[in-house]
Amino acid sequence: MFISFEGGDGSGKSTQARRLKRRLAAQGRRVTLLAEPGGTPLGRRLRRILKYFAGAMAPETEALLFLASRAQLVRESLGPTLARGELVVCDRYADSTLAYQGYGRGLDVAELRRLNDLATGGVYPQLTVLLDLPVEGGSRRLAGRTLDRIEGGEAREHRAEWAFHTRVREGYLALAREEPQRWLLLDASRSRQEVGAAVWDRVRELLEEGR
Repeated sequence: MFISFEGGDGSGKSTQARRLKRRLAAQGRRVTLLAEPGGTPLGRRLRRILKYFAGAMAPETEALLFLASRAQLVRESLGPTLARGELVVCDRYADSTLAYQGYGRGLDVAELRRLNDLATGGVYPQLTVLLDLPVEGGSRRLAGRTLDRIEGGEAREHRAEWAFHTRVREGYLALAREEPQRWLLLDASRSRQEVGAAVWDRVRELLEEGR
């Protein structure tokens, strides 16, 4: 089984991905936790560029760098891990490109879907957990933290950055509406325990169905 976590910055997806990984491992299941961009030596280099490059970066360049990292992740780590029969939990995956570079940056979503198909080789999650949080809620959680280039840096409170993250959130919600059978939409303003319990309920159902 392949499970991905999606959501805006500050939504808690990384925390919930780690919690799920620990819970699955505690049951004696073989599970690997991955994160995008990254997960491979090449991916980690691309992650550094994407998050901290100080110069201007065209939206198309940004999208292609994410896709390059994803293609390497699938061939080098994700694909072989699934082939061994292990579970994979991934902190962000292909839907992030549609939400951030498509809805957020304004690139053609249909074209990004085509490029995602190329990068992933058709490997997509059986379950995608969307932790939905209003932009202002994410900003409060990120307060006091050094933000990277995509999170918004010092410009997070500027009108343009606020509008960008609002479009990203709206994009995620649109994607979830398109495939309700794959997405689990959760209110990320709830406690970590409540969110984690809701995630586990759905994952347990899928595991039982797969027996």
